[in-house]
Amino acid sequence: MHSAGLTDLGRLVAQLRDVRAAGDGSHNGGSGSPPRVSRAAVLAVRRDFIAALFPGQFGPQDLTEDGLQGFVTHTIDTALRSLETQAAREVAHDAESGLDPSRRGREIRDGFAEALPKVLSLLNSDIRAAFDGDPAAKSLDEVLLSYPGVIAIIHHRLAHQLYRRGAPLIARILAEAAHSETGIDIHPGAQIGEAFFIDHGTGVVIGETTIIGRRVRIYQAVTLGARRFNADEHGGLPKNYPRHPILEDDIVIYAGATVLGRITIGRGSQIGGNVWLTRSVPPGSNVTQARPRTEAFDDGSGI
Repeated sequence: MHSAGLTDLGRLVAQLRDVRAAGDGSHNGGSGSPPRVSRAAVLAVRRDFIAALFPGQFGPQDLTEDGLQGFVTHTIDTALRSLETQAAREVAHDAESGLDPSRRGREIRDGFAEALPKVLSLLNSDIRAAFDGDPAAKSLDEVLLSYPGVIAIIHHRLAHQLYRRGAPLIARILAEAAHSETGIDIHPGAQIGEAFFIDHGTGVVIGETTIIGRRVRIYQAVTLGARRFNADEHGGLPKNYPRHPILEDDIVIYAGATVLGRITIGRGSQIGGNVWLTRSVPPGSNVTQARPRTEAFDDGSGI
């Protein structure tokens, strides 16, 4: 078989094989390696869990009250079975863990299932916070079906549970799917309290070790990031150390603000637009940009 412009397809395939062999092989697969996590399967699981949590909005259009429980039961069962398979595949590729993939897949599945009622409760608080916090919102359905900040937090609540339970790759796939769809980048490791609202949302970044309290609202282009990355003696970047901000309860961060490092923003504070903040502030703070100072000199005064 030949394609236009390719006179020797066999040679091309062989060259690609050689390039793969020259690498470390960890991402190339092969006949001797266990099956990989499937991105398509993970995204199908995402679709099913969201439909099961909100069947009236994301389930079949002709779903009746009598059929709702049956739909939710079937959808969750299907999604959990697929999740177990994908989780086992992820564990199987972590050679250093020494864990039994089948057993860990079941544990991740069961722990995630037990967390779903809590996830739904948190999401209900997020949806209500978005509705209450936006005077343009006309209904809860409008918020749930169309607000990018709500779509992003739905994905994050699911991804965070998987991240906590030892499926970071599956969690990251969910997080990056939301990132692609909304422009909001929330690492699945971030800890976020109830009634969280991202208004507008485009360009928001929330790092892995961020901790956010209850009733926090942030606007577009806000970054909750690391100030610097520590390096080990070999120049590598260590993992899993606290490097992102802590936001206490009842905080508002306005558009374009950048909050960096393991600092604490005290309860009830407001961080103004385009502020660059790298130090902790006490509760009740109101942090804004410095105002420009103007002075007038008449008849030589000030000289």
